[in-house]
Amino acid sequence: MSSRESFSEQEDEKKGNVHVAVATREVDTAAELVAGDNLEVSAEEGARIRKKIDWHILPLMCVLYWIQFMDKTTLGSAAILGIKEATHLTTNQYNRLGTIFYLSYLAFEYPQNLALQRFPVGKWMSINILIWGVALCSHAACKNFGGLFAARFVLGMCEGSITAGFMIVSSMFYTRNEQTLRVGYWFLMNGTAQIISGFISFGTLHITTTGFEPWQWLMIITGVLTLFVAAAFWFFFPDSPTNAWFLTKDERAKAVKRIKENQTGVENKHFKIEQFYEALTDPKTWLFALFSALDNVPNSLTNQRQIIVSSFGFSNLQTTLLGCVDGTIEIVTIWTGVHLAARYKDARAYVGVVYFLPNWLGVLLINLLPWSDKVGLLFGQWLTGVGTTGFVLSLSWLSNVTAGHTKRVTVNAIMLIAYCVGNAAGPFMWQAKYTPRNHIPWAIIGICYLICPGLLLIIRWLLARENKRRDAEPLDDTYDDVYIEVITPEGKRVERKVDKEFLDLTDIQNREFRYVL
Repeated sequence: MSSRESFSEQEDEKKGNVHVAVATREVDTAAELVAGDNLEVSAEEGARIRKKIDWHILPLMCVLYWIQFMDKTTLGSAAILGIKEATHLTTNQYNRLGTIFYLSYLAFEYPQNLALQRFPVGKWMSINILIWGVALCSHAACKNFGGLFAARFVLGMCEGSITAGFMIVSSMFYTRNEQTLRVGYWFLMNGTAQIISGFISFGTLHITTTGFEPWQWLMIITGVLTLFVAAAFWFFFPDSPTNAWFLTKDERAKAVKRIKENQTGVENKHFKIEQFYEALTDPKTWLFALFSALDNVPNSLTNQRQIIVSSFGFSNLQTTLLGCVDGTIEIVTIWTGVHLAARYKDARAYVGVVYFLPNWLGVLLINLLPWSDKVGLLFGQWLTGVGTTGFVLSLSWLSNVTAGHTKRVTVNAIMLIAYCVGNAAGPFMWQAKYTPRNHIPWAIIGICYLICPGLLLIIRWLLARENKRRDAEPLDDTYDDVYIEVITPEGKRVERKVDKEFLDLTDIQNREFRYVL
């Protein structure tokens, strides 16, 4: 629904005024649930419903994000457990395995987002989790590069549904400020995954079985855990607040009303081509995408981190356990970052910039310290993990400043495709000729960490300028009198007014929409 022409005007004979009738498929799925009512949600009731939502979906989201990060980084852990020797991988082949995951992720990202719009979100993610769990277990049976290549391809294809799905779910159930915190909560599970996978790797390092190596046990253990999570998601994860099994009918309506302030509705299952085109022509779409690509070139460290730490002179056992520190740093920095962004008004870009400062220091230390100073080099390596906070804030920020379900699905896909481009390009930096100092890769990482904060500030400036422009505009009443036809419990067909927030308007169509900064 891009314009008034999407509606049909009808004369209300009793009132003598013109109103606009619209097909149910054009509006948000929540419109029928709340259309025409005067339901008010008190602060206490809203907080009670939010806690109920938290208890039922946040644990599942956190566990799955922990699992998905651990699964895609098993390659890095397996590198010091013998996978390269067992499957006869060269350095270039190992790097290609990191790249193919993200190329597959990239190729399937937009189809995954379309599927998340078309099908029930929870069920679609469950199917993907099941397939990637099987693919992960299959790693253990691989004997060469070709087998691992195929398994990593399937892994990337399926995992592309998770971050996109979580961004959609977070915007369905939570207010803007709550989204910043919740996105931070499930994303920081990446740090938890590094800690737990460090202990799992440590444990598998001590497994001695004939014909089955530690790296194979690592793949089987993480794969089985993934299959358990797939089952839990199928039975317990909701698809939308309009049909969440743990909410009563009254609570569902209140859960929808509670997020009215977002002006983004819940979802719409129909693809709207005009919203797709708007996403492509919106400058902020591409600024967020550029930020995502450049910020994730350094993410190639995910599969290189343990190899780099080992090259500093630490043993395999020490390297495995030191990986837990990386996870702790990520947890602490994301936790503090999202709380600062949620606490201070219009501070997302500023907080993101501040958290990039330690990254620059880390890059300088790794490049300038003598190679004999392995402790200093290790601290430099740890500092480069602090800037993850900027990417986490950008995920929630993008959801906050995009309305219209097809548009939101499209911009999410573009940002995550850019995420894949950065991650896929990164491994090509780590070539054998640059070892052990790797000055060229670290210089590229430093440049990325210099540009990304600038992009956050540019995005903030553009959005602030647009808010001022809208504040100066006359009130737009184009969508103030829109109705849908619903059937009452008594079987009568009646028309009920739909609030603008549930018309599935984009942030550009809805001139009352204000961008959070």
